[in-house]
Amino acid sequence: MKTSLKYLSLSLVCVSVLSLQACSFFGLAVGAAATTGIAAAQEGGISAAVSDTVIKAKINDAWLNYNFDTFSKLSTTVEQGRVLITGVVQDPESRVEAVRLAWQVKGVKQVINEIRIAEDAGVTGFVKDKWITSRLRTAITIDRGVQSINYSIDTVSGVVYLMGYAQDRTELNRVIETARTISGVKQVVSYVKMAGEDIEADPLSEENNAYGEDVRQ
Repeated sequence: MKTSLKYLSLSLVCVSVLSLQACSFFGLAVGAAATTGIAAAQEGGISAAVSDTVIKAKINDAWLNYNFDTFSKLSTTVEQGRVLITGVVQDPESRVEAVRLAWQVKGVKQVINEIRIAEDAGVTGFVKDKWITSRLRTAITIDRGVQSINYSIDTVSGVVYLMGYAQDRTELNRVIETARTISGVKQVVSYVKMAGEDIEADPLSEENNAYGEDVRQ
């Protein structure tokens, strides 16, 4: 027992004497390993964290190339390919464009749109747009033929914008038809891609893709 206490006392003394010298080294070691440790703890590990970093950088680059001032107050959080966008834009059209550009980045699996508009000109119209979006989101969520998590929905002045990925054309048609049945919907515009489709092979600069697929009835 005495021997154990002796070794314990010596250990405590050593820690006390060396702690000041070792502290900075230990701090540096922890700092260097922190990012790796967090990434390894996350589902998907380090490779997933690196991919998320690339996705975040490409989204920011897309916004910068489009118009720096328009998206300067936006920020992104990316985890496992799921993108959360927060911040403020000046008008509803810019909100739609920010989400559309995010979906163009390879590796993006979902876009969660929490963008706010600085000044809403028409409160009544804004509330109705939110109601349409919520109604459509609910409808496709309970539809077993639709993987709703793959879709982003935004409504501006009665125009429904669909973005994301569809498993096939049949699924997309179900979503479009559902949107058309909602009261107040004036038009449905689809930017939805088919699963596995190469986005980069479908450049946005081409005239046919500049405004998405207008599926207005």
